[in-house]
Amino acid sequence: MYAAGSTADKSATFAQDLCIVTEDTPGQDDKVTAEAAAVFDLTDKTVLFAKNPFERLYPASITKTMTALVALKYGNLSDEITVTKDAVITESGASLCGIKPGDKLTLEQLLYGLMLPSGNDAGAAIAVHIAGGVEPFARMMNDEALRIGATGTHFMNPHGLNNENHYTTAYDLYLIFNEAMKYPEFRKIVGTEKYSTTYHNEAGKPISVTWKDTNWYLTGERKMPEGLTALGGKTGTTQAAGSCLIMGSSDSSKREYITVVLKAPNHVGLYDNMTNILSKIVE
Repeated sequence: MYAAGSTADKSATFAQDLCIVTEDTPGQDDKVTAEAAAVFDLTDKTVLFAKNPFERLYPASITKTMTALVALKYGNLSDEITVTKDAVITESGASLCGIKPGDKLTLEQLLYGLMLPSGNDAGAAIAVHIAGGVEPFARMMNDEALRIGATGTHFMNPHGLNNENHYTTAYDLYLIFNEAMKYPEFRKIVGTEKYSTTYHNEAGKPISVTWKDTNWYLTGERKMPEGLTALGGKTGTTQAAGSCLIMGSSDSSKREYITVVLKAPNHVGLYDNMTNILSKIVE
């Protein structure tokens, strides 16, 4: 027993609406070749499968889920943002939405550029707008992670480019994605296959773009298991992180689930792993 108001009491209250990994949580499946994977039933608050849920791994661009969460919590979608030189990303192979210093976009537009084409430049622009820079924004991300109980997580940037001190776990990503899904605008953005918009450059010239989501379940490049519908999610890929994906889905009864795969060997393997664990929902 513990006294009301004690640390244990607060922990129990905090956890009552969350899925908790227990000793009897299924975790063996030869078809799941990724380093970590998990299936969370948000209705019953149960964990249907969990492989290495607490192993610290690089999240790559799944990081942007937290970036979007912090932006939605502390910013306004209608905020007009002028892109600064801080948004210039020069790392080879980095995914970009193509914005340039001097461009003017709303926070809403930047969130689509962040989450659909996985724009690292959009992440940096959001960080500068919300916190004045990448480092103070990363501190906000870490504060938010602790607030929601993601204690195995530490962020160094808003986009997920590799850093040895930038890591999370499959379970923590569930906590982060679950919190983000409480925002209707987040659900709308991550559930969008293609987004077309117009913003203005430094000279006032209109720039029209169309950004496409990178989630193969949304684009139709992979089919969801029978009876499940993809609500949206976030991919992530770097050499160190491997291929990663977190997503929300629902069944025919509108029950919702969060599934995560970390460090799959390649894109095809990522979706093979994700389909395998999604199938555990309907098997």
